[in-house]
Amino acid sequence: MSDPVTDRVGYDLLILDNDGVLVDSEPISNRVLAAYLTELGYPTTIEDSYRDFMGTAAHTVHDVVAERYGARLPEGFDDLFHDRVFAAFERELRPVAGAEKLLGHLQEHGVRYCVASSAHHSWIRTAHRLTGLSGYFTDELLFSAQDVGVGKPAPDLFLHAARAMGADPARCLVLEDSRNGVLAARAAGMDVYGYAALTDPAKLTSAGATGLLTALDEAIALLPN
Repeated sequence: MSDPVTDRVGYDLLILDNDGVLVDSEPISNRVLAAYLTELGYPTTIEDSYRDFMGTAAHTVHDVVAERYGARLPEGFDDLFHDRVFAAFERELRPVAGAEKLLGHLQEHGVRYCVASSAHHSWIRTAHRLTGLSGYFTDELLFSAQDVGVGKPAPDLFLHAARAMGADPARCLVLEDSRNGVLAARAAGMDVYGYAALTDPAKLTSAGATGLLTALDEAIALLPN
């Protein structure tokens, strides 16, 4: 069987998800979200939160509560949730193991890269500041679902990032840790490797992942040296 990576001459752009790929925010944000929803009368475990909300845009929480409970979340829900998460980030947030090694390799070898995240720009910048990753990213390298008005699994965000970076989607490689992220990358016509730290590897492969990573810095072997 042919190898989809070695069969290529190389990729022109590496597109990185942020939460769960560069910063170890998913356990924190999902724990806070589950607790907040439970507090509001919508019982949610952290496992429920991973299943329903990981890798999705912020409006998905509102959509799920409306569909499941026929209710609306209170005014200011998003702002208070962000405040609670940011407070927890200040205490706990760390980069994903291998993230700095990978980013250093990208800079050292001139590999073009960017972030494409379902999170808001303020969330991305805060996470990078707290984890010491800000120096690897200018604002021009940060893309959010805010920019296109729709989150993953729609391909719009990845296509927008590729267009802004001047890259052909067929020559982009995406690193994702969620099923929705993998679906979005495949819909955009991009190769995508699933980072299987918190997500069942079978969910990533069934969504169409080109391959799997068990450690983030394994991605270096997929890139120019």
